[in-house]
Amino acid sequence: MAKFELKLPKMGESVAEATITSWLKNVGDTIEADEAVLEIATDKVDSEVPSEVDGVLTEILFNVDDVVKVGQTIAIIETEADAVQAPASAQAAPVEAPVAETPEVAEVIQTVEAAKTAVAAPVTSTEDRFYSPLVKNIAKQEGISQSELDQISGTGKEGRVTKSDILEYIETRKSAPAAPVQASANTSQETQQAPAQAEKQPAPVAKAASEKPKGASEVLSNGDEVIEMTRMGKIIAHHMVESVQTSAHVQSFIEADVTNIWNWRNKVKNDFAKREGEALTFTPIFMEAVAKALRDFPMMNISVKDDKIIKKKHINLGMAAALPDGNLIVPVIKDADQLNLLGMTKRVNDLANRARLNQLKPDDIQGGTYTVTNVGTFGSIMGTPIINQPQVGILALGAIRKVPAVVETPQGDFIGIRYRMFLSHSYDHRVVNGALGGQFVKAVKDYLESWDMNREI
Repeated sequence: MAKFELKLPKMGESVAEATITSWLKNVGDTIEADEAVLEIATDKVDSEVPSEVDGVLTEILFNVDDVVKVGQTIAIIETEADAVQAPASAQAAPVEAPVAETPEVAEVIQTVEAAKTAVAAPVTSTEDRFYSPLVKNIAKQEGISQSELDQISGTGKEGRVTKSDILEYIETRKSAPAAPVQASANTSQETQQAPAQAEKQPAPVAKAASEKPKGASEVLSNGDEVIEMTRMGKIIAHHMVESVQTSAHVQSFIEADVTNIWNWRNKVKNDFAKREGEALTFTPIFMEAVAKALRDFPMMNISVKDDKIIKKKHINLGMAAALPDGNLIVPVIKDADQLNLLGMTKRVNDLANRARLNQLKPDDIQGGTYTVTNVGTFGSIMGTPIINQPQVGILALGAIRKVPAVVETPQGDFIGIRYRMFLSHSYDHRVVNGALGGQFVKAVKDYLESWDMNREI
């Protein structure tokens, strides 16, 4: 027997730690290579940690909600990798008592043998299909019956249902009517089992009803309600305070006339949707302008570490996106300056869709060098966003408004109806002075206002 140390993997250059949200395996459980052992969360995304080896989980070193550093050992998995070499090792270095005779190892061996017997036993019904605790919890929350769960096709090892499989099934089920034949076939069996189960388990039900769920609100005697912050809410709050304490925030504001962009998009969006099968929004247009401006002003595409400035080779744009629970996540468009408008549109739509479905991977939110947030989505005309450390700038896009404005022409000035928006640029005044911060946001404005009405996509 050999011991394998399961360590918290590296999830990006700026991620140093993660919070354990749930253990998918218990001590004594048999684990296969690439099978998820636990779930973790960074400040922006949740992920599973798979095992690198086959074996039995013998020790869990951290509890749920513990914060673990990257590279720390979080669990011990006992494998049989060195079982054949054991006699040779014993001859080279004899010991008084064989390791297998210790109570702990004997218990592990019994667990392994029991698991082998269970795997070797013939599968006679769908009840023998393996489901991880995570999948079972999701099914319970979404009201998916066991028989319905058994019908989901799995993409995991040996056809097991993964988290992505059940989430995809839930999305599909929402847009499709339920199958009445299957429901009626299961009704009699479930109705017959329900009374017996209720009689057998009255105590656990009563206990669950009396317990206060984690994160539940509390009503004080004066009627005020105390609501515990979510795990992600706590992490975001910590990072916001830390950013303000680290950087000397200063803002520059500028107004841009985006009438040409408004009219151009209205002209091409329907044909684009028919051809590409997806929407053309304003976001990729704005992202393209920001990427060009960063290429013009490379000292905005930097980060600060201690007393050193790191000038970034790649322009990786963070794109703040709202999650269903109200929190924000920042997926990253890698090498944004290398994309044409079609490529930018597809990248923006892909990241936004996967963010809404909680399907982003750790790599999707790593490596950002500058961030853009669209406060106009919520009706705000401008904002003063907080810098996403260790970056030195963030641009807020205000709502596009239809307003009367002075239009300058060679024939003279006149009042016209225009589409305008405010750009709010927050930057780190430790390393970015007012001139650079102002010139950068002015460059974004110029790119937007010089939009070619005859441009093709």
